[in-house]
Amino acid sequence: MIKPLTIVALVTALGSQLSACNATSLPDAHPKGYETYINPGDTFRHTQLVNIDGEPVQLAQGNKLIILFASWCSDSQRTLNELKASELLADPQLQIIAIGREEDVETLKAFRTSFGIDFNIVADPDRAIYSQYANKGIPRLIMLNKQNQVVKTLIGEQAGIIEQVRW
Repeated sequence: MIKPLTIVALVTALGSQLSACNATSLPDAHPKGYETYINPGDTFRHTQLVNIDGEPVQLAQGNKLIILFASWCSDSQRTLNELKASELLADPQLQIIAIGREEDVETLKAFRTSFGIDFNIVADPDRAIYSQYANKGIPRLIMLNKQNQVVKTLIGEQAGIIEQVRW
């Protein structure tokens, strides 16, 4: 026999799940368990970073492309090569900042030289930056507008991801 208190608890729990407040669907789960902690319309949490040369990097007035990557990751390397071959690098209104997840300054300096990167790179050796935006999966691309609000986020594991970078 079900106790009256159990019935009340069940009805309350069921009712809260059927209410309009809980009727919005959750985003589809990524098959690899990737979670993104920032969504379109959200304001990017960082307004200033420090690049691998020890210089402050202020988020500029124009559009921004933030790339969370790792130098050893083949998907990150492909995405950076696609970026270097794209028209995005020629856009004077676009600020590009690459953040090396679990990367130290010296490793990223060597990577910058060998890979021929001429935009700002930021070291994130302990995931302090990365973990504010995602749980796993690289490269991650975060497109920001002039007000530093997220326009779109992408996981760059497939070829051609740079073609989807549009404001």
